[in-house]
Amino acid sequence: MPTIISYNVNGIRAALKKGWAEWAKATNADVIGLQETKAHPDQLDLSIFEELGYHHYWFSAQKKGYSGVALLCKEKPLHVEYGCGIEKYDFEGRVIRADFKDYSVISAYFPSGTTGGVRQDYKMDFLADFQVYINELKKEIPNLIISGDYNICHEAIDIHNPISNKKSSGFLPEERAWVSAFLESGFVDSFRHLNKDPHHYSWWSYRAASRERNKGWRIDYHMISESLLPRLTRAAILSDAKHSDHCPILIAID
Repeated sequence: MPTIISYNVNGIRAALKKGWAEWAKATNADVIGLQETKAHPDQLDLSIFEELGYHHYWFSAQKKGYSGVALLCKEKPLHVEYGCGIEKYDFEGRVIRADFKDYSVISAYFPSGTTGGVRQDYKMDFLADFQVYINELKKEIPNLIISGDYNICHEAIDIHNPISNKKSSGFLPEERAWVSAFLESGFVDSFRHLNKDPHHYSWWSYRAASRERNKGWRIDYHMISESLLPRLTRAAILSDAKHSDHCPILIAID
């Protein structure tokens, strides 16, 4: 039963200094998707990942110390696709995919619109274009696991203060509507499918002891094709892992 983890590490080099490799060894997931790696492979000691037993694939932003995604896989993928084929997103290192025999895993880092203006527009463009990209991809690959930091809370249950954040990027009506439409296009929010309880979050601000007080946002997801739903056995938020302002999320597929 493969276990798949998604983790926005907010800088893999910083996370490694906080014991990330020891955590990864203990967790022993089959696939780990990373977001916001903030590093090029030549800035890392890659033997760390090999000693953990992973084939590793990195898709970094052209800009140093910014964005970037990666996939660590115990089993060698049949194919790895770097980027989504749209230059304006690919130069920021936002999407990487590994194809296995009967499913594919994407590690995706959706843009943040928190600075507003141009970047919020870029985020909305990304959302529209990503939907088109996935619509095409699923014709070829029906069993998709799209893991990563979506930078959007879908419902009020996914954010600790929905009222005061209703005009905040990450909880705007148009962003939330995009998630609803994305799910309707043939995907399942794996965690919410198995867990209807409130107060489960995957990101906390570094300000005001937000994490200690669990004042968070659930913006990291494993969205799975509806075809994979009968095989979904577990979905968890691993909030005890503290190498980042995000925590890892996990699913198990039979």
